Amino acid sequence: MMAPAAVIQAQLDAFNAKDLDALMATYAPDAQQFVLHGELLAQGHDALRGRYAIRFAEPDLHARLLSRTVLGKMVIDLEIITRNFPEGVGTLEMLCVYEVVDGKIARASFATGVQTLA
Repeated sequence: MMAPAAVIQAQLDAFNAKDLDALMATYAPDAQQFVLHGELLAQGHDALRGRYAIRFAEPDLHARLLSRTVLGKMVIDLEIITRNFPEGVGTLEMLCVYEVVDGKIARASFATGVQTLA
């Protein structure tokens, strides 16, 4: 079984490769995604796949890891995400908090920071 940091690195690599199947392989079948301290964004592979399929259609999508902290089964990444916003290409700060259980992402919460247009 992969260590939590390795699972999250595989998830980040799959995200940047826009490899939906590899990305889904890092998530538990009943995984949940949330706004940090807030609403449920998606639950289960079907919902996650739909969310990522839309995002992967953005030609400039890329996540750059700024820092990673690992505490047991919890992995916290600070990233700069390049996105294609309606206003144009830009970046978004994102804090990603992952809980890895049995080698899969069980829960993920996201907090977004400053959005900057290029």
